[in-house]
Amino acid sequence: MKKIVIVGIQGVPAKYGGFESLVENLIGDNCPSDIHYTVFCSSKDYAERLTEYKGATLKYIPLHANGVQSIPYDMWGLVRSMRGYDAVVVLGVSGCLFLPIFRLMYRKKLIVNIDGLEHRRAKWGKMARWVLRTSEAMAVRLADVVIADNKGIQDYVWETYRRRAELIAYGGDNVLRDVPMENQLKVLERYEVKNNDYAITVCRIEPENNSRMILEAFARSSRCLVFIGNWGHSDYGSSLKKEFGNKPNIHCIDAIYDLDTLFVLRANAAYYIHGHSAGGTNPSLVEAMFFGKPILAFNVVYNRETTNNQAYYFSTSTELQQLLERTNLDGSLMKTYAMQHYTWRHIAKQYEDLY
Repeated sequence: MKKIVIVGIQGVPAKYGGFESLVENLIGDNCPSDIHYTVFCSSKDYAERLTEYKGATLKYIPLHANGVQSIPYDMWGLVRSMRGYDAVVVLGVSGCLFLPIFRLMYRKKLIVNIDGLEHRRAKWGKMARWVLRTSEAMAVRLADVVIADNKGIQDYVWETYRRRAELIAYGGDNVLRDVPMENQLKVLERYEVKNNDYAITVCRIEPENNSRMILEAFARSSRCLVFIGNWGHSDYGSSLKKEFGNKPNIHCIDAIYDLDTLFVLRANAAYYIHGHSAGGTNPSLVEAMFFGKPILAFNVVYNRETTNNQAYYFSTSTELQQLLERTNLDGSLMKTYAMQHYTWRHIAKQYEDLY
């Protein structure tokens, strides 16, 4: 049996984030009997600390997995992974400054998914960007296998480091659910929207996700927008909600963790709006593709690669507003492409082949 340990996520059961959803779907039903996973989790972020979940062993680190503690958190996980495992899977590069030391002790397979280009995100200061960029370089140079979740990231790794990365995206079919129509109508009534009469977007409320650009387009449009995000997490989000939340056609809704409710709001929308400008393949975009709705995405290479150039793209709020006025948008190709490339069984098999 192959013993695989995963380092770098908040933990499972998945609460939030693409890497957490990835691990949630690597273990459980998608995991073959000859592979056993151990997952390091943050004891600070889980009130209930399970020792086992979906067949995986859970171990805990007494630090937060995100923010300033993410670097020592990942390093601690690496230290505890030095013995007893056939492969270590590191998700993200926060702790990869430690890899030169780790490689002196650990001789088996090291796999690193470098995520998006974290050091380019606007929220980081100069020192944080230097740390992240240096960690990324350590990861690419010292891992046995580097994973890129998007061809744009794969090209970046080759152009920057002359290293070939394995291309493995994310799955999204986990969002499809069977919710009775009666319950769907109740959800639509609760949020005061009608079937096929609104657009939806789900994201962190951050500048690089072009939250303001999206809100400005809908403030000038008669179209209805359901915008789900962590509005109270930062001054940026709070100020946007204060500025646009009183518009009659804009619903600024706090993060929704009930999967049935989230399914209903996505399944009944007319469009999906995706404003992410940084990173690689975004899980929320992949998930949206399974609903077969027209996708209006910010015009960057990562979004074009994810959607196989079959979505509709905007670079300004005016361009987004113009797309909203069109009546001939089609999303059927999105679902077809997603079913061919983004099922979790397919993604899990690609990881298993690396072990």
